[in-house]
Amino acid sequence: MIKVGVIGCGYWGPNLIRNFNAQPDCELSVIADLDEKRLQQVGLLYPNTKKTTNYKEILEDPDIDAVVVATPMTTHFPLGSEVLEAGKHLFLEKPMATNSEDCRTLIALAESKDLQIMVGHTFIYTSAVRKIKSLMDGGEMGDIHYVNIERVNLGLFQKDANVVWDLAPHDVAMLNYLFEADPVRVNATGHCYVQKDLGIEDVAFVTLEYPGGKLANIHVSWLDPNKIRKCTFVGSRKMLVYDDVHPSEKIRVFDKGVDVAPHYEGFGEFQLQYRSGDIFVPQIEMAEPLKAETSHFLDVIQGKAIGLSTGHHGLRVVQVLEKACESLKNGGRPVDLVFDD
Repeated sequence: MIKVGVIGCGYWGPNLIRNFNAQPDCELSVIADLDEKRLQQVGLLYPNTKKTTNYKEILEDPDIDAVVVATPMTTHFPLGSEVLEAGKHLFLEKPMATNSEDCRTLIALAESKDLQIMVGHTFIYTSAVRKIKSLMDGGEMGDIHYVNIERVNLGLFQKDANVVWDLAPHDVAMLNYLFEADPVRVNATGHCYVQKDLGIEDVAFVTLEYPGGKLANIHVSWLDPNKIRKCTFVGSRKMLVYDDVHPSEKIRVFDKGVDVAPHYEGFGEFQLQYRSGDIFVPQIEMAEPLKAETSHFLDVIQGKAIGLSTGHHGLRVVQVLEKACESLKNGGRPVDLVFDD
């Protein structure tokens, strides 16, 4: 039985608390939050779990095996360091830290103590994304030419991070997982419309280039009238739309494309053939991603699985975000990406 403590009962923490509490090989031992009122509200659902406003009680409890940190991103490095120094496995919400150097420090600390780090890149664990990967790996899509992603909504405005740091980690982690590669170049443009005095961008367009010429455009915004979570994958054989907001048809595969005649003598013989076939809606298991994510973390701790979103994966996402924001501050100038763990 893995005993787990959770630090943070704010926006996302209760979802993690609920899922860890439901795991059969896990005991939710302690939950902590500085806001006593919020702590008691969440704690009502878990009468057998200890509540505390002092997170150090979790670190000092010798019976706790792993700690979940679901707090603002600026606290991820200091809290994560304390968890690892206390000799406990670490589940850290995304992004892993506010800079790549802090990520490397966490990784080195975990490795020196033979501990596991898992970063909460939830989309890797969604049934829809895993279905997309199986379609890509099976050749159903052909060669992927480009991906267009919209992740927009009205809010939630952050005070300690811009919209790239807040929303884009989901898509960078998902693309790295699907392509089994890291991007080689990034450029980004954006603007501060609401929090001008703070200089925090609330709208951004990030373009990533992956090996083989694959392009991915990511539009992230806190300033849009609609909640949109949509990804369009354009392949040489088929196209796919992943709509995470749709209640049932998360994925639609389109047998559409353009074929070039294999042989032609001159411009007059050059022909394009437009293909418009059936639309296929694959069956997807309706399972909560956090259930799979929390179960995977426990399996990794017990040596039953190899981590999908380890500290090394989290570091590479942070490196992309850093360079995207460097481009953002320099008027969209492309930045080459070089990764070193």
